[in-house]
Amino acid sequence: MANEEKHEQEPMNEEEFLEIVLEAQKEALEKEREDRLKEEEIAKKPRRFRKMMALLMAIILAFSTFAVIFEIYSIPAIEFLKTSARLSSQKEIQSYKKAVVQITTEDGKGTGFSISENGLIVTNEHVIDDALTIKVSFPDDGLYKGEVVATYPEVDLALLQVDGKDLPYLTLSEKYQYLQQESIYIIGNPLYFTGIANEGHVLEPVLLADWEEEVYMIDAPVYRGNSGSPVINDDGKVIGIIFATLDHEKFGQVGLFIPVAYLQERMSNSSSPHSTTGS
Repeated sequence: MANEEKHEQEPMNEEEFLEIVLEAQKEALEKEREDRLKEEEIAKKPRRFRKMMALLMAIILAFSTFAVIFEIYSIPAIEFLKTSARLSSQKEIQSYKKAVVQITTEDGKGTGFSISENGLIVTNEHVIDDALTIKVSFPDDGLYKGEVVATYPEVDLALLQVDGKDLPYLTLSEKYQYLQQESIYIIGNPLYFTGIANEGHVLEPVLLADWEEEVYMIDAPVYRGNSGSPVINDDGKVIGIIFATLDHEKFGQVGLFIPVAYLQERMSNSSSPHSTTGS
């Protein structure tokens, strides 16, 4: 019988045993670290989502802010501010501006103007339509509560009354006789400004699709907030009321005004408070 060669495992010494223990401990620690990193990665996902949402909201807010800035400080806007500054140095324009008011409702703001010393105000019907509260602010004579005394929606006009005395006012022309390229001024509260004066010319009459009476186009700059602005001729008389803009095929973007005669006719046929007029 052949002799079998027997191999016996030799016992480990302390150094070998310690090396094995340290290696096992190292592997355990490495596994624990990997598990912790996985848990942290999972926990970070909601935070990352929140951070991404916050970043997205910040970007949207930034774009909104820039949109407002670009709207206010676009080249056309800068030009109308320059024009307003130049015109506002004239004594006549300074006097007109005192009678032009800012009308504020819960839905926004617009423009109006006083036509009597006891506080009769003209504006557009769409400026005060369905308003629960109306605030009327004079540049130098303070803030008043406005009450609607008459509306003429077919020509987008309205009359308000404030409780005031000795207030500045503008004079209405008794009638409007169309004169092409007539020089005019408008004063209003466009965009985020108040008391902005501008100038331009009367272009042509136009009949809008949903109107029965003609309105008139002007080349003066008109922006949101100009609704209710007076159109003033070189004699200092109000010949119309701004109410909209129009993209016209011939003239491009133009402002539209309602002739003062439409207001005069309706006031004379109603019991509205008396306004000061002139020829």
